[in-house]
Amino acid sequence: MAGLSDQTNLLYIVMQLPNTIMIKNEKHHWNKDELKCYILLLCAKADAVETKEELDLIKSMTTYKTFQKIYAEFCKDGEDQSLEKIRDSMRTNDYSYWELAKLRKEIEEVFASDGTILKKENTLRNILDKILY
Repeated sequence: MAGLSDQTNLLYIVMQLPNTIMIKNEKHHWNKDELKCYILLLCAKADAVETKEELDLIKSMTTYKTFQKIYAEFCKDGEDQSLEKIRDSMRTNDYSYWELAKLRKEIEEVFASDGTILKKENTLRNILDKILY
């Protein structure tokens, strides 16, 4: 997965996501736990390095089976595809205000788990805010 070095390009891509066509009509109907796991993995990868601390934290927030399934899929996806899958899955899951607040808190925990919050992580936070809220 490429790093989030070109903030302008990524924001443009995110703004265009509602107008894109799903590749081969592939739909992603993850449940909320699967979607959360995928989002958190993307957050861990924002700085191009998934640390053991980040992965352990994500594992603690979901089941072993869910983590294994989603991690295997996540490793195959590129950055644009990941954002598109998240956007698509958000459409199929209704979230309450409190669920979104909890997800936001978990996102922040993953960003902070390696001890630093980099510009790339802030860029991803802004992109996810546009998709999730």
